[in-house]
Amino acid sequence: MKLRSKDFIVPVDAKINLEKIPTRVNSVYQSKKEYATILAAHTAELSALQQLLYASNKYAVLLIFQAMDAAGKDGAIKHIMSGVNPQGCQVFSYKHPSATELQHDFLWRTTRDLPERGRIGIFNRSYYEEVLIVKVHPELLTAEGLTEQESKSMWEQRYRAIVNLENHLHHSGTQVIKFYLHLSEDEQRRRFIDRIDKPAKNWKISSADITEREFWPQYRSAYESCLQATSTSEAPWYVVPADDKENARIIISRIILDHLNSLEMAYPVISPERIKELRKIRKQLKTEIV
Repeated sequence: MKLRSKDFIVPVDAKINLEKIPTRVNSVYQSKKEYATILAAHTAELSALQQLLYASNKYAVLLIFQAMDAAGKDGAIKHIMSGVNPQGCQVFSYKHPSATELQHDFLWRTTRDLPERGRIGIFNRSYYEEVLIVKVHPELLTAEGLTEQESKSMWEQRYRAIVNLENHLHHSGTQVIKFYLHLSEDEQRRRFIDRIDKPAKNWKISSADITEREFWPQYRSAYESCLQATSTSEAPWYVVPADDKENARIIISRIILDHLNSLEMAYPVISPERIKELRKIRKQLKTEIV
């Protein structure tokens, strides 16, 4: 399979039917050894580009991961970012909002964590939860001081607020790249069983996770509406087939690399005066007696 980022992008203003988009595609790799080799090459290139990103100090990068439970967000972040300098990368995971966060607008708790120039920020779930899980469970709006009746006109307002935020970030130098890990219901079932059967994993599952499976059609509809409304040229969504975790990691890392390689970055140019200063310092150091 020839890997092209554009094959996974959600076109602007496209109608999305997730039932027609595959959750599994032909593998980029032919063996576990080849998978490890490809991913290692991707992580090495990503590490070098992250250093260049930091040195050029011109852009920030925000990676957003959204998916149903057990789609592999944690594993993708862990494996893809394994070679990146921790000082240049931060990961934020968002759970149920706190009482303080509920007193603010829905974007507040995540915008506090936006990456600064030269760094990569990763949102494991994000402000998109407020047009996904809250849309599926509108009773959660009561904690935000809203009613279910008010929600009918609210979703389009929230989509516009998100698009406006991401446009602002783009024009301010933050590159926003968004991934929806597209998992099948049957594959989630298998992964849940695997979590139950393995003591090292069964802390990850609860009865609430099983209950949420009953809302699979509602979540699919919420994701379709969200992807359609918020995939833009400035902040595109990518639908990544996630039934094969290893293949998904290679696809995601390739997309990130393509975005970073498209940026105009360079190491700072040293002026002649600075070169003279460095030579002087070097000469002083060479003459020191140890």
